[in-house]
Amino acid sequence: MIKTAVMGYGTIGSGVAEILEENRDVIAGQAGQEVELKYVLDLREFPDSPVADKIIHDFKILEEDPEIQIVVETMGGLNPAYPFVKACLMAGKHVVTSNKALVAAHGTELLAIARKKKVNFLFEASVGGGIPIIRPLYRCLMGERIEEITGILNGTTNYILTKMDKEGETFENALKEAQNLGYAERNPEADVEGHDTCRKIAILTAMATGKEVNYEDIYTEGITGITDIDFKYAEKMGASVKLFGTSRMKDGKVNAYVAPVMIGNSHPLCSVNDVFNGIMVRGNMLGVSMFYGSGAGKLPTASAVIADIIEAAQNLKKNVPMGWSSERQTVEPMEKTRFRYFVRFAGSFRNKEQEVKSIFGKAEVIELYGMDEFAILTAEMEEGAFKTAAAAYNEKAEAQSDYGIKQTIRAMM
Repeated sequence: MIKTAVMGYGTIGSGVAEILEENRDVIAGQAGQEVELKYVLDLREFPDSPVADKIIHDFKILEEDPEIQIVVETMGGLNPAYPFVKACLMAGKHVVTSNKALVAAHGTELLAIARKKKVNFLFEASVGGGIPIIRPLYRCLMGERIEEITGILNGTTNYILTKMDKEGETFENALKEAQNLGYAERNPEADVEGHDTCRKIAILTAMATGKEVNYEDIYTEGITGITDIDFKYAEKMGASVKLFGTSRMKDGKVNAYVAPVMIGNSHPLCSVNDVFNGIMVRGNMLGVSMFYGSGAGKLPTASAVIADIIEAAQNLKKNVPMGWSSERQTVEPMEKTRFRYFVRFAGSFRNKEQEVKSIFGKAEVIELYGMDEFAILTAEMEEGAFKTAAAAYNEKAEAQSDYGIKQTIRAMM
């Protein structure tokens, strides 16, 4: 029998305990022996829970117990998760985590310790919740050269953008509804400013390149500037707006970013709505494959954790080759990334046609009935070139005491 411990009895930790009990026979069959939960480490007491007799408050108990072979970390954050996980690996215990902040910040070091100690540091649930994506990258797609990973990696922002798209809600109202339903935190900054997505695309890029990716090198922009008016234009264009985490890899170079992107209705990720996540992976031989499902939630995420527990149980005496090295992957500046650009201007196109064309070149024009503004969709250009053009337009507008650009959204159409 393999004995395990769970650190953090919150949403995911309680889900792990539930599945370990409910699917005991399935897990035993896959692991080759029974897996029993011995401890649950938490600051709180849970007198009415099924794990009431397993609750401990002192980390040293599980760290020093030789019976504990696999430790599950579902505490979240970096402190005390990082020192606890590091100590478990140093003690020769396998560690499974759902903590993307931990993996993004300290994954390189923790993977190195796991290799040295001949144990495993596994983190399937850290990206995409219940969607299998980490394991496919190091198992199913191991013969591929990954060229692109693009994902809707945050259910909260996808829910908000779906409400704005389908029901015409403002950002503020859609966020409030997401908070009322428990999809968004009271402080939603990590989600709506794109930080959560950034950490996830950094992890996926590291998996694809085999090199360390610093999430702080990835350009990150959230959805707080997106308005219901943008979706009115998008509807007229047969498009929608999604928050993408994207990484493109070519000739050893990586372009990676997190930003709202306007996409046509035929794009594979356009139909991924509400709190669901979708991840598109392009390999040089396979072409495009899609991974879709519940990107968060108690049991879907816990299910991914359980799969890692089973993998650790199947490899108790050896390290499974996966992850990345300590070699740093350079991320190209955002200025070199190419897009088309959706740009909104105040006033009428008739009055500003020459100016807009002279600065932005050939572009499609989109107008909404009854509004004193218009929009264009530019030809594809580098971000740096677009910024130069936008600055030139705004400078001219200011000199003429006119309104400058009202909104800009990158487009893949």
